[in-house]
Amino acid sequence: MKKYNIYSVKQIHFVGIGGIGISSIARMMLLKGKKVSGSDVNDSEVVEELIKLGAKVKIGHRKQNLDPETDLLIHTIAVPKNNPELIKAKELGIRILTYPETLGLISKKHYTVAIAGTHGKTTTTAMLAKVFIDAGLKPMAVVGSLLKDERSNFIAGNGKYFIVEACEYKRSFLNLEPKILAITNIDNDHLDYYKNLEDIQKAFSELVSKIPEDGFLICNRNDPKITPVLKTAKCQIIDYAKIDKKIGLKFPGRHNLENAKVAFALGQLVNIKEKEILKSLKNFRGTWRRFDFKGKTKNGALIYDDYAHHPTEIKATLTTFRKKFPKKKITVVFQPHLFSRTKILLKEFAISFEDADEVIVAPIYAAREKEDKNISSETLADKIKQNGKPALALENFQKIEDYLMANTDKGNIVITMGAGDIYKVGGKLI
Repeated sequence: MKKYNIYSVKQIHFVGIGGIGISSIARMMLLKGKKVSGSDVNDSEVVEELIKLGAKVKIGHRKQNLDPETDLLIHTIAVPKNNPELIKAKELGIRILTYPETLGLISKKHYTVAIAGTHGKTTTTAMLAKVFIDAGLKPMAVVGSLLKDERSNFIAGNGKYFIVEACEYKRSFLNLEPKILAITNIDNDHLDYYKNLEDIQKAFSELVSKIPEDGFLICNRNDPKITPVLKTAKCQIIDYAKIDKKIGLKFPGRHNLENAKVAFALGQLVNIKEKEILKSLKNFRGTWRRFDFKGKTKNGALIYDDYAHHPTEIKATLTTFRKKFPKKKITVVFQPHLFSRTKILLKEFAISFEDADEVIVAPIYAAREKEDKNISSETLADKIKQNGKPALALENFQKIEDYLMANTDKGNIVITMGAGDIYKVGGKLI
């Protein structure tokens, strides 16, 4: 991409402004005094927060949402080419950038620390941001969730470092220019785009090749899914798996401990004192929708919410819940995310609820996809039942709420789970 000063624009329009990633850029621009407008399909907590900060947001995509005085339009990669606001911007000659392209332009201007990986990158990015903030490094950070302390997915630091969550979908992270890269893990996902695991590894290999010789790669170099991508590295590799320090966290889970090791290794790399890193990690309160306690129902059931939407994540999350509540009845309300993911990983999903006592399956959250009549929540519920777990598919949120109020009590743990809007169910029950 040709040299472009994104900070010089005065008025920016965001298509898909409620997305957890792109909304962070909207926040950044608002804080820099830019005029911000945007649109999204649905209202949300993220959208409401942006409106409070001064953004003008419309629900629904229409040509008239775009002010002709707009200097720049930024859109999520989930937005189709026939989006009326994109078409209008082209007619008006307004510059158009994707969210990943925008991150790439920001990355070029800063010392970039990128956190990549199929699972755990959001929590790791948030942990690292806290470690750097507590150490007085004043980082700028873009996180794929809201940090509980800041209630924001953007940290507006003016220090040396730009900490960014690096998404692998459609090779988005290749827009970044990382000086330091951490890879938490690599797994089968986004198979609506990637052909297979090897194709995913090729994308990670390409990202690794972008790290300069004086840069650093942090990973578990003995992980068999990561080892193949290290061949393109020309920088120093730091193995976080060798860290044997006792790291205390406010929330449980082996996967969270692994994330903390990555943050610990990165903190050490930039010469933050070990004692300070451990203190920051111990005080880290987590992020929105990650093992997130929401409150109690009138019946006394405890409501939690979690973003897990891949079989590996579901299994890890439920293992953690079972260890925390060994004798409680655990009811999972799962909203599958994408028809393609549910269809391709159906067998894996069906066996991932081993530590639940009951699974309620909500309608599939289509997001960027068209309906696929060959897969449904009923199909998934049937597969779960075939693997020995009680499962029920319900056709809408209201029926789910009614079912939970009639079938849970103070002995229950209810977990709303998924990458869509299933968290709204828990909000209604509290």
